[in-house]
Amino acid sequence: MTRMDAMIDRLRGFIEMGGPVIALIGAISVVTLAVILYKLWQFRASGVGRHHALRAAVSEWDRGETRAARRSLEGSCSYLAPVIARAFAADPSDAKATRRIEAEAEARFARLERGFRFLDTVAQVAPLLGLFGTVLGMIEAFQALQSAGSQVDPSLLAGGIWVALLTTAAGLAVAMPASVVLSWFESRIAEERALADHALSVALGPDGRTAPQPVAQGRVVPQGA
Repeated sequence: MTRMDAMIDRLRGFIEMGGPVIALIGAISVVTLAVILYKLWQFRASGVGRHHALRAAVSEWDRGETRAARRSLEGSCSYLAPVIARAFAADPSDAKATRRIEAEAEARFARLERGFRFLDTVAQVAPLLGLFGTVLGMIEAFQALQSAGSQVDPSLLAGGIWVALLTTAAGLAVAMPASVVLSWFESRIAEERALADHALSVALGPDGRTAPQPVAQGRVVPQGA
């Protein structure tokens, strides 16, 4: 028997002991792992966290170096680069264009956040499923204890409780990693939103060009003075 066969037999034994609840938790764990791996791939493919060229472009634009900013932006692999490029080309006084650019940035964040609701649901529901399985297992254990009558075997009750608690452990084993990974994903998206807000405020606001200096207010000097 290979190691894979041994693992499959052990998993089958857990499912038989825990019943349908442990099978449901196992299916949820497989889907959760698939979602997490997909989100990691999506973050990497989108260039999340890789904004060195974009930051340089925004800094150059803020100093008024528009040509250098556009060149730096062309070398960026960030998913925000097309949005910032549109912001560079937009008229800041055009409110409709500004709203479209902001909406496009928000749409990109929405795509990155897809799947977060599922992970949050798993983090909340998996422990409840485990507790539900434990309650069902305890009911079965006490029914078996009642059926035994006066010939009570303590090992019978202990074995039933052990099997019942297995579902709670499985639910927590799925919920805790999902909660930790979700918190990490949300913190990365919060950083990405802060970066996008700053970049758009610079691109659609003052770009470092010299503003007209106000005329000093003072007494009028006579021409003949």
